[in-house]
Amino acid sequence: MCGIIGYIGKRNAIPVLIHGLKRLEYRGYDSAGISFLKDSKIGVRRCSGKIKDLETLIKKEKLKSTIGIGHTRWATHGRPSEENAHPHRADGIVVVHNGIIENYFELREGLKKRGHVFTSETDTEVICHLILRYSKSGYSLEDATREALKHLEGAYAIGVMNEAEPDKILAVKKDSPLVVGIGDGEFFIASDIPAFLKYTRDAMILENGEMAIITRNGVTVHDVRKNETVNKKAIQITWSPAMAEKGGFRHFMLKEIFEQPRAISDTIRGRFSLEKGEVNLKEFSLTESQLKKFNKVFLVACGTSWHAALVGKYMIEDMVRIPCEVDIASEFRYRKPIIPEHCLMIVITQSGETADTLAAQREARRLGARVMTICNVVGSTSAREADGIFYTHSGPEIGVASTKAFTTQLTALYLFSIALAKAKGTRNLKERQGLLNELLQLPEKVEKALYCHDAVKRMAKKYYDVRDFLYLGRGINYPIALEGALKLKEISYIHAEGYPAGEMKHGPIALIDNNMPVLALAPDDTVLEKILSNMEEVKSRGGKLIAVTVEGNTKVNSRTPDIIFMPGTNYYLTPIIFSIPLHLLAYHMAVLRKCNVDQPRNLAKSVTVE
Repeated sequence: MCGIIGYIGKRNAIPVLIHGLKRLEYRGYDSAGISFLKDSKIGVRRCSGKIKDLETLIKKEKLKSTIGIGHTRWATHGRPSEENAHPHRADGIVVVHNGIIENYFELREGLKKRGHVFTSETDTEVICHLILRYSKSGYSLEDATREALKHLEGAYAIGVMNEAEPDKILAVKKDSPLVVGIGDGEFFIASDIPAFLKYTRDAMILENGEMAIITRNGVTVHDVRKNETVNKKAIQITWSPAMAEKGGFRHFMLKEIFEQPRAISDTIRGRFSLEKGEVNLKEFSLTESQLKKFNKVFLVACGTSWHAALVGKYMIEDMVRIPCEVDIASEFRYRKPIIPEHCLMIVITQSGETADTLAAQREARRLGARVMTICNVVGSTSAREADGIFYTHSGPEIGVASTKAFTTQLTALYLFSIALAKAKGTRNLKERQGLLNELLQLPEKVEKALYCHDAVKRMAKKYYDVRDFLYLGRGINYPIALEGALKLKEISYIHAEGYPAGEMKHGPIALIDNNMPVLALAPDDTVLEKILSNMEEVKSRGGKLIAVTVEGNTKVNSRTPDIIFMPGTNYYLTPIIFSIPLHLLAYHMAVLRKCNVDQPRNLAKSVTVE
C-alpha cells in the first residue's frame, strides 16, 4: 500500500508534491520519490527512507517544474531501496502505483523476451514497459495506457506521465483509492484527500475502471472499459486542513484519542429521536421492513475493526436475540461460509479500502447476503459497493493505531442494535429511550474518562520496560482486552496477549510471576465477582496487577493499588469507556520506549493488498 500525489498548474510542483507526500506518509514510508518535467525532459528523484530524506536530497538542486507525480511506498514486491522506489521509468514513460499486479512475473518475462530491460524488483515496473510498448506503436498516452491495462490482473491506482506529451497526467483506478483535486487553474491526483486539501476543497472520487485525463485546461474522465466519457461531478470536502494536522499534540495518535468526544458526537448527531425511541434508518440505507426479515448477522472485519465486531456480537445478540457470527475478513471467504436466507453482513472498515474486507464483502453479496458497511471514508470502495452505509464521521485518522475510529465503530454498532431491536420488537419504547439517553451522555463521559491521562502516564512509567503483558476481560469487555493487547504490541513492541479471564487457568496462568503485569477489566456488572476471583489468582502468584473499573466500585481496592477509575455507563457502552485508558497506556509506554508512535515498524494505516 502506497501514497500517490500528482500536480499540474502554475505553481512550482516540487513543494506541492513534497507537501502531498507528507500528508500521505501514513500510507507508506519505506521509500519515496518524485518525477517532474524540466526543459522537456522527465526527471526522477528517489530514495529509500522517509519523506524528509527525499526532501533533503532535492533541496540542494532547487528544482522547478509545473507538473509532476510523487509516491511514498510500503513494500510488497522488492525490498525497500532506491531502485525499488517509485516513480518507475521506461524511456519517457513514468508511473506511480498503489496496489499489486498479480501476474507481473509472467508479464515481466514476456517483456524481457521483447527486449525490455528492467531495473527493479517491483511489480509496478511492468506497467511502464507495457505503456511504452504501445506508445512505440504509435498509440497516444491514453490509448497506450488503456491497452496496457488489459494485460494487468490485480489492484491498482496509477499516475502516468509521458515525456512526449508534456502537459498531461493520467490517473486510473481499479480496487485502490484515487481522487482528483480541482483547483483554480490547477489540478491534483492523490490516494487520499489530505494530500491536496491545503490547495482545494473540490474533489472527484474515481470509480473502478475510470481514467482521469488531466491537462492545464481541465479534467476529462473516461470509462476505460467502455471507452466513453463519464460525466463526473466534483464534491466539496467540508473538513479543514487543520483536522489532518497534529493540532499541538506530540503525536497524531494522542490527538486522535482526545478527539473522541467530538468524533462520537458527530457520529450520533441527528441520527435518532429520543422522544420516539428510534434510530433514523435513512442513515443505514435500510428500511424497518428489511431489518425485520433478518434472522442472522455476520460481522466481518480486520484488526481493531474485528474487535469492534466482537463487541457488536454481544450488543446484537443481547438486545435483539438473533444469532451473530464474527469472522476475520481474511478467513471468511476461504472457509466456504454458509449464508442462509434473510442474512445481513456488516463489514467494519475505517478506510473502506481494506483488501480482505472488500473481498469478504463481495463474496457475501455473491452468496446472497445483504451487506451494510460501517466506514469512516465517504465514497470509499466498501461504501460504494454496500447495500447500506453508516458513516462514522470520525474525521481523518492519521495515526496507524486506530483509536477514534474504533470507538465510533462501537457507537455505530450500538445505534444499529437499537434500530434492529425496534424492528424485531425485542426492546420496548421505554427501554430504547433509556439506551438512547445513555448514548447522549456518552461524549461527556468520554471527556471525563480522558481525565485519567496523568494517572495512566504515571502507570506507564512503572511498567514500560517489561517484556510481556497480559490483559483480562469477561463478556462484552473480553474484546477490549484483545484491543488493549493489540495496541501495546502495535506501537510499543511489547509482547502482549488478551484473554477471556475464565481462560486464564487453561494455560496463561503459567506465565504469571512477579515480572508479569496483568491488566484486568472490572466493570461493576454481572461478572464482577468472577473477574475479582481471577484477580485474586493473579495476586496470589505474584503478578503485578492493574485494574480498570468504574467510579464507586471499592471491591477492587484490596486487590491492587494500581487502579484506573472510569465513569459508569450501561453494559453496552462500557467497552468504549474502557478502551480509552488502554489506548493511553499503550501510547505512553511507546513514548517512553522511544518508539515511532504514529508509524510503527512494518505497519501501514490502510491495508489495501491481501
